[in-house]
Amino acid sequence: MDPPRFRFRPPFFYGCLLLLPLLLDSLVVFQTYAVDLEVKDDLNVSCLFAKWMVKFSLDYEGTDETKTSTFMLPEDLSYMGTSCGNDTSDPVLSIEFGDGNSWTIRFTKTKDTYQGVITFVYNTGDSKFFPDAKRKERITVVANFPANPVPLNTVFTCDTEDIVKSGDVTQTFQSVTLQTFLQDGHLSSQKTLCDNDMIASTVPAVSRSILLAAGSPESNATEAPSPTVQPEEKPALGSYTVKSGPVTCILANMGLQLNITQQAPTIINFNPNSTVASGNCGKTTAVLRLSDGNNKVDFLFAVKNSTSSEKFYLKGVDITLTDSPNANTSASNHTLNNWETTMGNSYLCRKEESIFVSPGYKINIFDLKIQPFGVEEGQFSAAGECLLDDDTVLIPIVVGAALAGLVVIIVTTYLIGRRKTYVGYQTL
Repeated sequence: MDPPRFRFRPPFFYGCLLLLPLLLDSLVVFQTYAVDLEVKDDLNVSCLFAKWMVKFSLDYEGTDETKTSTFMLPEDLSYMGTSCGNDTSDPVLSIEFGDGNSWTIRFTKTKDTYQGVITFVYNTGDSKFFPDAKRKERITVVANFPANPVPLNTVFTCDTEDIVKSGDVTQTFQSVTLQTFLQDGHLSSQKTLCDNDMIASTVPAVSRSILLAAGSPESNATEAPSPTVQPEEKPALGSYTVKSGPVTCILANMGLQLNITQQAPTIINFNPNSTVASGNCGKTTAVLRLSDGNNKVDFLFAVKNSTSSEKFYLKGVDITLTDSPNANTSASNHTLNNWETTMGNSYLCRKEESIFVSPGYKINIFDLKIQPFGVEEGQFSAAGECLLDDDTVLIPIVVGAALAGLVVIIVTTYLIGRRKTYVGYQTL
């Protein structure tokens, strides 16, 4: 794949230069679903810096039922139309992908603040992102991002999730660094945090203040462990498929269980009879969504290149709980490196595996077999087994332990025998 800087550089007459991207070619994951660019005007002065990861989730009408499409930005993008603006127009970041899909954010400023307005046009006639859509039409949604105006000469950052909803579309931003109307073309050293980051940064301080107010010495202050809920039974094993048109592109067998200890401890077993599989298939990214009623889990897969071969792995997970008794209804972790195996194979793990999502949220997986890439004729390929299942790893350990024990016995016996022999003689 050619470096994006060649593919996305616009012609010179657009009046700005896109330095794309600030990415390394080896980081396939970020090349496929991250925005990372700096826009410069014709005087080579930066006017816009944008870096983030975004996930789209759209509900649309299928031929038989309402469907949900979940996807990241694909690797084949066009930034045509991106511009620093001029005296009569504002800076704009424009992305086109697929068949007639476009995502644009146009920035405006007041005397003291700046803010962007997103215009997202998606085409349900694009079968890659909207398989089996009943209607083939272009739909437009508009939303503000960031949600609140940002003070000028500050960088807007959001490490946690920042969710933007409009109509049937949910856009989930993460790892955001954004500034436009840059002063002298440089990023500011001052930051404006998103609401979720502000809450995350203040909660520990509040907890500590309450603890000290209660009269507990700071040196003795300890964090209470999260309550653990023991499941009554393992979840049933379910078989799930995702299709791209008539072709099966994701296969998965697993028992899925959520362990939620955020305020109201809860164990949720997904029922295969009521769980619906959906998602999105790509060459280097794939998304599997399992929905059981109002509870949803998204598994985000990516491809990476090793020195010897291409491998796929589980990059991230998202949990969504609707009408939940818990205080928080969603959690995400996009920094995983699980279920790695060679492309063209499936991944198999019979043992129970727990995936930490965020404090208070954990996923338990049972009897897993999954293949998000390279499915042929709707069947699993040969499986690469997890280390927990590989008994050959245990054999050397057991043999080594036995030999070590035998050596200890021999040495001990020798020393005892030598001591008795020595005691029986007198030195002349």
